[in-house]
Amino acid sequence: MKIAYILFDKMTTLDFVGFYDAVSWLSILNVKEGVTWDLCSNKEEITDDRGMTIKIKHISPDLSGYNLIFIPGGMPTRELRYDTEFVSWIQSARDVQYKVSVCTGALLLGAAGFLNGKMATTNPSAYKLLTPYCSEVVKARIVRDEDTFTGGGVSASIDLGLYFVESLTNADMAKKVQKMMDYPYYQAGNLSNIFMPNEDEQN
Repeated sequence: MKIAYILFDKMTTLDFVGFYDAVSWLSILNVKEGVTWDLCSNKEEITDDRGMTIKIKHISPDLSGYNLIFIPGGMPTRELRYDTEFVSWIQSARDVQYKVSVCTGALLLGAAGFLNGKMATTNPSAYKLLTPYCSEVVKARIVRDEDTFTGGGVSASIDLGLYFVESLTNADMAKKVQKMMDYPYYQAGNLSNIFMPNEDEQN
């Protein structure tokens, strides 16, 4: 699995790092073969909303070669959704299997057209902003609509990462990663906290 983390100036780093840390264990523990990731942006260096600078090696790559794209949130998503060049770049991931966002990263998934006809969530402060881009905004910490995963505000990134690990493996592996992260709050094996509209329709 090849992952593209799409980063941008003034992003909220915890939105990114929570998922990144959890999912990286798939490689560290040799759970899945070929799990790699690239930090991608439209510039060589980005600075987050607290002033931390991150060097970028992959500048506006063609995203079609990845298996998963991940977009964090942050205040700039409100403007970036109208940046036609940036959104066009994200749209190169139209055929990528997994599309994942945390917080207001969902606005960029939406602007790219990836939430059309789907249910999704975002930071509670941005529910109204997300409404035009999806079939329904769900007030939940994690929403999975087929292979599109969206998480709520900031720290939901950790839970979403663990849920993604569980969805690719099993609850025991998610619990193992939780232990490695010393994170006791995610309830592995309890999917009642995960909103999955398609599953609900089938049941």
